[in-house]
Amino acid sequence: MAPAESFSTDLIKVSEPSPHVYHVELARKPVNAFSAELGIQYGTLFDRLAEEGDGVRAVVLSSALPKIFSAGLDFSDAKTVSSISASPKTDGARNAMAIAAFLKDVQYAFQAPARCPFPVIVAVHGPVIGLGIDLICSCDIRYAASSAVFTIKEVDVGVAADVGTLAYLPKITGNLSVVRELAYTSRSFTAPDAHKLGLLSRVVEGGRNEVVGAALELAKVIASKSPIAVAGTKKLISHALDHSIADNLEYTAVWNGAALQSQDIAEIQGSATLNKAPQFAPIRRAKL
Repeated sequence: MAPAESFSTDLIKVSEPSPHVYHVELARKPVNAFSAELGIQYGTLFDRLAEEGDGVRAVVLSSALPKIFSAGLDFSDAKTVSSISASPKTDGARNAMAIAAFLKDVQYAFQAPARCPFPVIVAVHGPVIGLGIDLICSCDIRYAASSAVFTIKEVDVGVAADVGTLAYLPKITGNLSVVRELAYTSRSFTAPDAHKLGLLSRVVEGGRNEVVGAALELAKVIASKSPIAVAGTKKLISHALDHSIADNLEYTAVWNGAALQSQDIAEIQGSATLNKAPQFAPIRRAKL
C-alpha cells in the first residue's frame, strides 16, 4: 500500500502516527471554510482510503489549525456560490434540478466516512460551525476539546441545513425538542452541552493537542482488534439505524455466516494461548 503521505493534498494532510492508524487533518487556512475544492478533496480522500487503504484500520479526523475546527461554508468561493444560485437565464425547474444535483454531490462527499469499512474518529476544538457539524455527524465517534463551541448556523444565512445535520442529529441524540431548538435559533452550545445531548462520546480538557491525542489513543486500541470484526460491527450498527430489529438480526445472521469463517478468530485464540498480540492480515479490496 502507498505511504499515508501520498494521500495528502494541498488542503488536507494525511499521516500514519502509529501502525494502521491514519491521521487526516483539514488545513485550509485561515479557518477551514469549505470551498467546493475542499469538499471534493475531502470526499475523494476518504473514498480512496476505503478503496486503496488495505492496511488502514482506524482514522482520526481533525483540524490542522490551532484555534478552530471549521467555520463552515465559504461564501466567498465563487464556484460554490454559483452552484447554489439561481440563474436568471434558466427557468425555475431547471435551476432547481441543477441546485439539487450540486447539493447531492456535496452530501455524497460528506458521507464518505460512513462508507469506509474502518471507523472514523473526529476530534474537534474551537468553533464547529454549520458544515462543520454536517461533517462530524457522519463520523463514527466524536471527541471534543473543552474549548469546542458548536453552532447549527444555516438559518442565520437563510437556509435549512442540507448536508447531514438534520438527518443525523435526531437519531444521534434522540432529543428532537433540543435539536429543533438549536436548529431553529442557531444558538451556540458548548462541548459539555453536546456531550449531554449525546453528540459526543467524550469531552477532553484542553485544546487541539489534547483532544487529538486522546482520539489517536482510541484509534490505536481499535486498530489492535480484528479488522474483519470491526468492519462488520460498523456495517451492522449502520444497518440498524434505518431498519427494524428483526431486519437487522436477519442481516446480521447472513453477514456473520461469512464473517465467522474469518481466520482472525483462530489467530486471536492462538495468540491468547501464547500470550502475544494477534497479527491480522489486511482486508484486500477487489478492483475491476
